[in-house]
Amino acid sequence: MLAAFGLIAVGSLGIQISSGISAGLFSAYGTFGTSALRMAVAALVLIAVVRPGLRGRSLQEWAGIVVYGAAMALMNLCLYNAIERLPLGVAVTLDFLGPCVVALLASRRLREGLCAVASLLGVALISAGPWGYFDAWGYAAGLGAAVFFGLYTVCAARVGKAGSGLDGLALSVAVAALLTLPLALPHAGEVTASGWGWLAVSAVVGVVIPYSVDTIAGRITSARVIGTLFAIDPAMGVLVGRAMLGEQLGLLAVAGIAVVMAAGASLVWLSESPVFPESSGSSAAPEEPAKGPAPAT
Repeated sequence: MLAAFGLIAVGSLGIQISSGISAGLFSAYGTFGTSALRMAVAALVLIAVVRPGLRGRSLQEWAGIVVYGAAMALMNLCLYNAIERLPLGVAVTLDFLGPCVVALLASRRLREGLCAVASLLGVALISAGPWGYFDAWGYAAGLGAAVFFGLYTVCAARVGKAGSGLDGLALSVAVAALLTLPLALPHAGEVTASGWGWLAVSAVVGVVIPYSVDTIAGRITSARVIGTLFAIDPAMGVLVGRAMLGEQLGLLAVAGIAVVMAAGASLVWLSESPVFPESSGSSAAPEEPAKGPAPAT
């Protein structure tokens, strides 16, 4: 558990720092272009470093890799559009609702439902009052990111335990890069040398490192634990948003983010049965019945 927490914390910090860097590129390449270019660079780095093999994989394993990559691509596109319109901490908080909803769908007890209600109240606090933060398109993008974050969390554990590990991750990021390539190509000729440098930093700090540690965490623990640990993301978003982007949040918004973090972590952890079925052949110790790649950001 402690090792998994350390891995997820490193990944969360990397994703939020990368989001802060990428926000400075939106005006030049747009949110879609920035996300797609960053994913392409990350895929090249991972393929060069990991050198994954293509043969000897079952159809089920390839399906997991493709779904994982699609979840990464869509999660990043939605999140960047949310970050463009909302403070980083608020956008990341909406993103975190994804693992919460997946946990709620698997819950059967009243206390899980109460945690979900508390999460919604936290979101209401964020958007309430004269110092609230609400933008219709921003919220839609943030909630879209949440859907794919839930899927990402499931896949992080499954790919991590499938035996492919970082090989599977490298192929999944390549899938994400291919899916978003049509969004990257129109801007590729516009990128300056310094722009490529910042994209490379963002790709390594926000994709290569975080997604790798999320996959490793998925190998050593369960998706339920990973989903709970992802509760650190909103706090990281607030801190990085203030430090890098100069964003100031009102007390109600900070309180709302804290409520979502606490309620979401409790909801995932208290789920009566494992929210995400573990893949067969897992080498991790089974968890008692009681939750992505995550991940980010």
